[in-house]
Amino acid sequence: MEQVFASIITIGDELLIGQVVDTNSAWMAQELNKAGIWLKRRVAVGDNKQEILNALDDQSRDTQIILITGGLGPTADDITKPVLCDYFGGKMVVDQNTLAHVKYLFEQVFRRPITERNLKQAEVPDVCTVLHNTRGSAPGMWFEKNGRVFVSLPGVPHEMKGLMTNEVLPRLQQHFTMPFISHRTLLTAGIGESYLADKIQTWEEKLPAHFKLAYLPNYGMVRLRITGSGPDKQQLEEALDTEFSKVKALVKEWMVVDEDLPLHVVIGNLLKQQGKTMSTAESCTGGYIAHLITSVSGSSAYYKGSIVSYANEIKEKVLNVSPETMKAGGAVSEATVKEMVLGAVAALNTDYALATSGIMGPDGGSPEKPVGMVWVAVGNRNKVVTQLFNFRFDRMRNIEMTAINALNLLRKFIAEQA
Repeated sequence: MEQVFASIITIGDELLIGQVVDTNSAWMAQELNKAGIWLKRRVAVGDNKQEILNALDDQSRDTQIILITGGLGPTADDITKPVLCDYFGGKMVVDQNTLAHVKYLFEQVFRRPITERNLKQAEVPDVCTVLHNTRGSAPGMWFEKNGRVFVSLPGVPHEMKGLMTNEVLPRLQQHFTMPFISHRTLLTAGIGESYLADKIQTWEEKLPAHFKLAYLPNYGMVRLRITGSGPDKQQLEEALDTEFSKVKALVKEWMVVDEDLPLHVVIGNLLKQQGKTMSTAESCTGGYIAHLITSVSGSSAYYKGSIVSYANEIKEKVLNVSPETMKAGGAVSEATVKEMVLGAVAALNTDYALATSGIMGPDGGSPEKPVGMVWVAVGNRNKVVTQLFNFRFDRMRNIEMTAINALNLLRKFIAEQA
């Protein structure tokens, strides 16, 4: 059973100049991997015929699957369809099913006049298999040439995901015989990547040849991911579980969770298990922590809300931080964040709260309180713990680092109360 490799070609000048960030490739790579397909390469090209043709030739030399996104819109700069028509030696024809779908969208869903430009969305090369796009007007297209599969998809993420899920992945799994791929992931905090590598070096060196270990550091935390592949799914899963148990025992002192979950989801799960609630009192993070928590569906079961007390008067009037505390230590002080926690617990009637106050930069620092200095507090009605951080990054990175470290401090506090 041979490994199947794929390449992704993203098309569009907007990607090359950074006007649009390519999130499609990351999502597609994850889904391909789940299906047992290794992504070998990601390539971005502009809206240029020769560049697209070159990319098609280059990627088809050593990958069996070439996925293409972008350039399928109705405007003049969307040249993917005619280029693919030339590449595969076909001619443009109207696909009647797509035409009916486009008319339905404009007449019944969008309720606006349809133009000739819109109708051209139904034109496809006669050498492709048309993939129905239930979420938009541009169809997907499946081509085969010299044992390779080429699939063209819209660049709109919502539409691309629908086509990948409903059409492309099922067809690829039928077309190719692929080995199974599986992962085990854990998250650590409080230990650097190099030190972690030293701790597990002996175990890592003894990993089977068909297993790979990846270190994924981010925001002061490190994920460890073991990936295995093989022809027998049950044997693969059992072998992975054995190795995963070994590494968990080695890093248990620093392990946050033995699943591939972000920290705000881990906290949500802890709160649901305890039947408890939380709130946030944010100054320097400006609601960023609230954004992370509420990005999870169902978070209303454990998260009541936030008081973004960016101004000192809000800290005093809404969170009941005493004027004396503010006068003595200022907004960025241990005493202030302690009172912010207690104020949030009382005002929002929650079991736990966290608070942040710091100097994110690039302005506002002083010798006593430099840019990157942050006080974080977490607690409940009876106990509050604090920690001082000193970050050295730009404004957004400092905010993100504050959020992750505050959430991790809260996680540890909640776990201790169980």
